[in-house]
Amino acid sequence: MGLWRTAVAWALIAPFLMWTVLRLSGIDAGFRWIQLVSFTPYVAGAAFAVPVVALLLRRRGAAAAGLAVAVVLGALVLPRMLGEGQPPAKGPVLRVLSANVRFGLTPPDRVLALVRDLRIDVLSIQELPPEARRVLEEKGLLELLPHTANGTHDTTLYSRHPFQTAPAPAGAVRAAMDVPGADGPVEFVAVHTCAPLRPGLDRCWRAGQTELPEATPEGTPRILAGDFNATLDHASLRETLSTGYRDAAEVRGAGLRPTWPADGWSTPGIVIDHVFADRRISVLDYSVHGLPGSDHRAVYAELRLP
Repeated sequence: MGLWRTAVAWALIAPFLMWTVLRLSGIDAGFRWIQLVSFTPYVAGAAFAVPVVALLLRRRGAAAAGLAVAVVLGALVLPRMLGEGQPPAKGPVLRVLSANVRFGLTPPDRVLALVRDLRIDVLSIQELPPEARRVLEEKGLLELLPHTANGTHDTTLYSRHPFQTAPAPAGAVRAAMDVPGADGPVEFVAVHTCAPLRPGLDRCWRAGQTELPEATPEGTPRILAGDFNATLDHASLRETLSTGYRDAAEVRGAGLRPTWPADGWSTPGIVIDHVFADRRISVLDYSVHGLPGSDHRAVYAELRLP
């Protein structure tokens, strides 16, 4: 009986320990792991049940090991709920919205309502095919955000302020924006990287993650917003973040608020839509909003430029 209890206790710990080692490795190892690592917050929560079960089995050594694993996983996730301080930014406010409208299935009136109600200055919109874009513009989007540019993967950037476009990775629109009152131009990148939906697409996904523009802490402030198809548990996205960005959701303590899938039934919700802002930029507000017809939720950030 004693050996059986010991075997069960350590068998429960093993998968959580393996998960922790892979997560700490700093490597997005293989197609299946790229998908699975997105669910680390759920695994972290479940991990705290392991030491309890080990104690019930009267295996103190296993309980201590299980608690250590749970604490490490929890430490990886908890900061997303705690929020961060703000830099002393004193520039103008820029209100940013990112919306994946699932090939135009989101009613245009919903997009327009969000732009009006949130007083959006810059809209990064993904999966907006030409016909849906035409309808959206005919309904008045250009009256609110008159400056626009199209990228690949049906990604489009709309802005209240004029900008000049620059070469961008696939699925992105990159623009140097002139914001009144700002101390020089601000670079904005509307992002839409490949989704790792099936084997083989992981190569496209890796390429998209490595092509995300790095921050320029001593140069022009840069903002990335869109569907990154990656969470903060992906090593490649954390590497981009470490160049000098802050994730707006994490700064406001909302880093575990799911953005996909919107229904929350087919797959546990994860956070793959982001606004990354230069670390010199203050994040005044962040929120998530429903998009009827889409499998994503829109993300909003109110930013104060340096």
